[in-house]
Amino acid sequence: MTKEFDLNIEKILENWEVYHAVREIIANALDEQKLTGTQEIRIYKKDEIWHVTDYGRGFNYHHLTQNENAEKLSAEGLIGKFGVGLKDSLAVFYRNSIHVTIRSKYGTITLKQQKKVGFDDIITLHAEITDPTDTDMIGTDVALDGCTDESIEKAKSLFLCFSHEAILETTSFGAIMKKPERINAGIYIHGVKVAEESNFLFSYNITNLPNKLRKALNRERDNVGRIAYTDTIKNIVKSVENEDVLKAYMKDLEMIVKGGGHDEMNWLDVQLYITEQLSRKNDKLLFITGDEAVKRRMEVSDAQDDGYQIFIIPDKLKEKAKTIRTVLTLEKYHQNKNNAFSGDAVNISDLTLEERKVYNLMPEILAFMGGLPGVISSVKIAEELYTDEKKNITLGLWDSRTRTVWIRRSQLGSVEKFAGTLIHECTHAGSRCGDVSRAFETALTENLGRQAAYYLR
Repeated sequence: MTKEFDLNIEKILENWEVYHAVREIIANALDEQKLTGTQEIRIYKKDEIWHVTDYGRGFNYHHLTQNENAEKLSAEGLIGKFGVGLKDSLAVFYRNSIHVTIRSKYGTITLKQQKKVGFDDIITLHAEITDPTDTDMIGTDVALDGCTDESIEKAKSLFLCFSHEAILETTSFGAIMKKPERINAGIYIHGVKVAEESNFLFSYNITNLPNKLRKALNRERDNVGRIAYTDTIKNIVKSVENEDVLKAYMKDLEMIVKGGGHDEMNWLDVQLYITEQLSRKNDKLLFITGDEAVKRRMEVSDAQDDGYQIFIIPDKLKEKAKTIRTVLTLEKYHQNKNNAFSGDAVNISDLTLEERKVYNLMPEILAFMGGLPGVISSVKIAEELYTDEKKNITLGLWDSRTRTVWIRRSQLGSVEKFAGTLIHECTHAGSRCGDVSRAFETALTENLGRQAAYYLR
């Protein structure tokens, strides 16, 4: 028995290509797989004919009457929520001379054009439905005779499940995927690609759609503009918890500082989130600006010696991040060092005879600069300058709060060591400048010149 079903299609989507139509067939099969919990769909070629097969409940002609499937609209995570697709795809196949055969236990469906019943002047596309060839058949098989391999592969590339992009983390807004090298990042919605980004670090699969994005989804499901999904991508990134993913973003942020990097890390609110989350997970991270990396090299080197990993961030980000308690900046690093300073002075009377001889040379050592600079109230000796054993290599310290120069006791082992550390710290005090700064280097150079001139007289 043969029945004819008017699809009411006179004009079709002229901008659709064959792979768009194949996409709809694959999307329906994947949705049926998810709705029924059945085995994975198959896409295969047999006798030069491509097949898309699912193992669900089976297709019947009632599906041709639906515009928006109520079952799909109420289910979570399905591809076919966006509206009509099947009838459009059948029309595209027919226009491109691809013979379609849909088989299930309910019957076999093919296509033809004929006059609309009661309107001889209107030709529309009809589905011709015949009795099933196998009433025990499980699922639906769509055969595409005349479809090229290229169209099939291009359609498959639009689906996350065929893209081989590894999922790095799943959030309540969507998933982050590692994109293949030298390939544009994909923006997916429920596993279907709707856009590509040439300068994104990762690909994204949006699973929680705001109204703004729902409205932006067009009938064709592609070329969705960035403005429609930017907020959702931000929400995905700002939900990341995996430390490896956070570090990947942070390393990319360092490239932004150098004039490179990817677009996600140009968003200040994203930068701030990544910085805060990383600092919460690891208290051995130090965040500095590019200017600090150049002008405060010695301080940065000290921090690295103390086991800190350095990340360079933009100036604007530092201004925002420095108010966050967990984010460690150079200023906070120095404050922490000062807080860790023991400040336990060794009594001069407890020094050995040889150590006292070296210590008592202080006026002679500093004679070239007129003695101890007025800003210094005292010079004290300590066994160790810091309580943390990893910081015991510190040889000298200028503590501006107490106007005290501290020198590690081991430096009294020779005149050369004591004199070098003493002059270095006195120069800090007199110049009021930190290591590696141009002002400190200038002051130290001037002191070396004064010292040489004094002893050469």
